[in-house]
Amino acid sequence: MKHTLKNIFQHGAIPASFVGDSIAKHSSKTGIGAHSIFLGQVRADDVDGKKVTAIEYTAYEDMALKKMHEIREEIFARYPITCMHVHHSLGKVQTGEICLFVFTSSPHRKAATEACNELVERIKEELPVWGKELFTDEGYRWKINH
Repeated sequence: MKHTLKNIFQHGAIPASFVGDSIAKHSSKTGIGAHSIFLGQVRADDVDGKKVTAIEYTAYEDMALKKMHEIREEIFARYPITCMHVHHSLGKVQTGEICLFVFTSSPHRKAATEACNELVERIKEELPVWGKELFTDEGYRWKINH
């Protein structure tokens, strides 16, 4: 079964109000018994004595959307989930702001949490999205995903 994939990218940070609204929209779906949510936040890491102030995200959007569609179909095939939402920032996101929002829903918690965990790991490993860590001294380095 094909599942609809909307554009997962949005410019800048993901507002907390967007996360809250996404959750609220599911209250009418009474077959859902569990939601699992992952929020990725930009850390103010210290790298060689320099403080990260923001991350600037870039992507090959067409390629990333194609890969996300593949991952999405595989996750739906592996887990009995009813909903899956992925939102990833592009552009500059300041420390303390949300840059990744992953949301899975299912009738029971185990499927929702396992699907969410696998989804996050696969996004980090497989999507052609790169983060340039920006430092207080205006220097930068390309982020390595962990």
